[in-house]
Amino acid sequence: MTPCISQATTLPGSFAADAENYPAAGCRAAEVWLTKLEKHLEAASADDTRRLLADRGLSLPAAAYQGGLLLSQGEQRKAHFDHFRRRLDLCQAFGIRTLVVAADFAAAPDPQALGRAVVSLAQAGEWAAGFGVRLALEFRGADAFCSCLDTAVSLAEGCREPNVGVCLDVFHYYKGPSKPEDLARLTAANLFHVQVCDVAGVPRELMTDADRVMPGDGDFALGPVVRRLREIGYDGAVSLELMDPVVWGSDPRQVVGLGLRAVERLLASPA
Repeated sequence: MTPCISQATTLPGSFAADAENYPAAGCRAAEVWLTKLEKHLEAASADDTRRLLADRGLSLPAAAYQGGLLLSQGEQRKAHFDHFRRRLDLCQAFGIRTLVVAADFAAAPDPQALGRAVVSLAQAGEWAAGFGVRLALEFRGADAFCSCLDTAVSLAEGCREPNVGVCLDVFHYYKGPSKPEDLARLTAANLFHVQVCDVAGVPRELMTDADRVMPGDGDFALGPVVRRLREIGYDGAVSLELMDPVVWGSDPRQVVGLGLRAVERLLASPA
């Protein structure tokens, strides 16, 4: 498994600043926040950016995130898929193997909408395959549907595309209705990306992204998750994703260094 830091953890910083700060803090893998990369490329060429990454020894195993694909219709759907295609171009250009896709179920779907969502996910998977990109469907713990790991796995399996799997974000795993037995549905074939954090002293119903803290500093029982990753031989990125305004205001190199060590300790723990 590869310890990784999500650029959401240092959200105020630019892509170029992250490309300097992450390696300086010992981190060699970054989960791309796509809006940062897109803004960076408004003023820098793709070739110069690839050289910057290569010179710093920074790899980009995954990117977050793409929304709007599953339930949108008509002109809105066309706009989302056009945006999606541009982002697949970016992923291909920078060797980003995995793109996180948000389920986006603000309301519980009726059977027709659910069927449309599965068809749309399958179509998105077909598009992504042409760019050599895998799609990792992320469930959201507070959503009306696809709020748990079990449903996310079922949707990914239902579209029958081998490059469509799931993203396990432990924040949403604990916030939503996921159960420990859901971890048994994870395999090396369907788990494409992992995001980790912790939360301390906040009821799960009230947790927000701003409550995320370093793994090991909160109340989550992360041992069973790490144990399952080892059991299935997961060899992908395990990415720290914090969205705390206090963290965003801190020294980014210090945040990345502390975060990297926290993820390394988690992955080395006896689980």
